[in-house]
Amino acid sequence: MIRILLLDDHPVLRHGTRALLESQPDFVVVADTGDPTEAVTAAVHERADVALVDLDLGADHEDGPATTRRLLAARPDTRVVAFTAFDSDADIVRMIEAGAVGYLLKDSRPAALFSAIRSAASGSAAIAGPIAARLLDRMQRPDDALTNRELEVLELAASGLSNRDLARALVVSEATVKTHLHHAFIKLRADNRQTAIATAVKRGLIRL
Repeated sequence: MIRILLLDDHPVLRHGTRALLESQPDFVVVADTGDPTEAVTAAVHERADVALVDLDLGADHEDGPATTRRLLAARPDTRVVAFTAFDSDADIVRMIEAGAVGYLLKDSRPAALFSAIRSAASGSAAIAGPIAARLLDRMQRPDDALTNRELEVLELAASGLSNRDLARALVVSEATVKTHLHHAFIKLRADNRQTAIATAVKRGLIRL
C-alpha cells in the first residue's frame, strides 16, 4: 500500500481528492490537512510515502516550497509531489529546488494523478509532460533563462513594489535590484518594467 498525505488549504478540494485516491486499491490516505505544521507531523508519525502539497496554503501559512523543505528535513523518505493550480516557471523551479520529485496540475486527469503518485512512490520523477517539456526547454536555453533571483524580483515588482521596497523585501541594495531588473529586461527583450512583467506573465514565467 502507498501511504499518502494531502496538504491543501481548501477543505472541499482536499476531501474530494481523498475520496478519489481511496478508490484505488493500492492507496491509503493516512492524513489530510490544510496546516503545514500538522502535515510535517503527520508525515513523520504516519510514515507517509508520498505527500501531495499545494503551493499556496493561504495567507496565514508558509507556502508549499517552505513546507516541502521542512517536511523532507523531518521525513526524508517521503516523496513530495506538488499538486497545484499554479504552473509558472518560477513556481515549478521553487518546488523542484525545495526537493519535490513531481509537479502536477489540479486540472489533470485522475489517471495522471494516480500515475504520478505511483511513480513517486517507486522512486521515479513524477512531472507532467507539459511541465517536463518546459523545464527541459529552460535548461537547454540557459543564456536566455531568467535566474531564480530575477524571477523573484519580477514577481515582486508585478505586485507593485518600488525598487526601494524590493530592496527592503530582499535585503539587498537598490543598485542590486536595478541590476536584476536590467538583466531581466535584456533577456525578455523589454524596454521597461511593465513590458517585462507582461512578457513574463504571458510566457508563464511568473504569476500575478
